[in-house]
This record gives sequence, C-alpha cells and structure tokens, in this order.
Amino acid sequence: MSSPVTAFDSCSRISPYLAYGCISVRETYQYAEKIKRSLGLKNSLWKRSINSFTGRLRWHCHFIQKLEDEPELEFKAMHPMYDELDRTNNEKFFKAWSTGNTGFTMVDSSMRALILHGWINFRMRAMLVSFATNHLWLDWRIVAEYLAKLFIDYEPGIHYSQIQMQSAVTGINAIRIYNPIKQAVDQDKEGTFIRKYIPELKDVSTSNLSCPSNEPLLIGDYPLPIVDEAVSRRQAAKKLYDLRKEDNFNDIAKIIIKKHASRKTRKKKV
Repeated sequence: MSSPVTAFDSCSRISPYLAYGCISVRETYQYAEKIKRSLGLKNSLWKRSINSFTGRLRWHCHFIQKLEDEPELEFKAMHPMYDELDRTNNEKFFKAWSTGNTGFTMVDSSMRALILHGWINFRMRAMLVSFATNHLWLDWRIVAEYLAKLFIDYEPGIHYSQIQMQSAVTGINAIRIYNPIKQAVDQDKEGTFIRKYIPELKDVSTSNLSCPSNEPLLIGDYPLPIVDEAVSRRQAAKKLYDLRKEDNFNDIAKIIIKKHASRKTRKKKV
C-alpha cells in the first residue's frame, strides 16, 4: 500500500471490480479467509497480510456507510468549521498539480501514473490529496472532482471520506501533511518509479531525484518547485491546528464521533 514501485504487482488490484459490483465484498472476504486457512501455521507473515487485507474490506463498508448516513459529505466538510477556511482555487497551482508538473517528483510521477493507468496505490493517493489541499491550499471539492474522473475504482463513499481525511477537514482524524520530498526518498530510493514517469529527469543523479532542482542544468523542461515545501506545509498546519483551538470545535467534533467514528474510536473517546 505504501510503495508505488511494488504496488502495481503486490496490491490485489480488484478495487474496480468491487466498485462496479463484478465481485462482492462477501465473496472476496470468504475467499481470503479460505486461503488463510489453507496456509497453515508456518505462514504467519502471509496470514498477517491477509488479515490486513480483510480489515480493509471492513473499512470499505464502513466508509460507504458514512456517505449513506450523510450524503452532504460530497459537498460539505464533515466538521463545518473547516468550510470557513480561505482555501483558494488558484488555476496555476491546479493545472500544475493536475498534469504532474509541480516540480515535486513524487507528486508528479504519481499523478502521471494515475492519468495513464487510472490507478495508484493508497499512500500516493493520500499524498496527492494532501499536497493539493495543504501545500497548494486548493479547495478539497475541486481536488475530489478531478480525481473522481481519473480513478477507475471510483467509489463515492470511500472517495469523499478519504478526500476529507487527507485534507484534514473531518475534525476527528489526525492531521497528516505528507512531505513529498521525504516520500520520494522513503518510497522510491532507486528512483525507479520517478524515472519511469518523468523521463525528463533521465540525466539527474539518483540522489537528487527527490530534489532535481539541485541539478538545474540537467532537468530540461521539468519545472522548478511551485511552492516552498517547508513553508507551505507549516502555514497549512498552523491554519488547521489553530481552528481546532476555537470555541465549540470540540463540542461539534464529539457529535461527529458519535455519528461517524468506528466503534473502537467511539469507545476510546468515551
């Protein structure tokens, strides 16, 4: 789920079939459990992997239920106070992000891969949303609509809940703002994924693929970063955390937890 280098071969890739009803969650779950039973006690690593997989099937249903309970989540932030933020519709930023030309290689290679294949792994999806809505401060609704048109496994219930979580507007989830430079180092150490989808950088050294602007004479037409990563991340985090300090924020969050949080989360909060 984390590395785009291995994800295309290692993930199940059945999400489009689940989204369109070609295969049911029940059938998938029962088959996964059957495989787990057949592995025996010596395959504990595989068992953990399958347990993780079946856990995601449960989350699949949980998130779909959220939208059924509150259809307005397609248009309104789960925590209404986040709709008051001054997010922008900067056309320059949106075009750069939506075409894979932000100057941040992991963002751009992920977006280009998504445009080409209609699929990208979970962590890169989260990073694409986080970067657009936090570093670029774009409205999460515009981001959601664009990605919905690209994902071949688009499922509204999962889509809008995840968009809101990664945009940090639910009010009940941890605020996570992915550092795209760190993601490039952590998830594509050899630069395999980045070189595949950004051929302009073929002459850049592997050590600088996370920050190709360090070798400006070798990047050709590839753009320089459109924002200062550290500055934009800090600014977004401050706005998001400051809102949580305002009066009534926690009172509203408690209502959201009661309605939308998992049983485990509700027990912890109580």
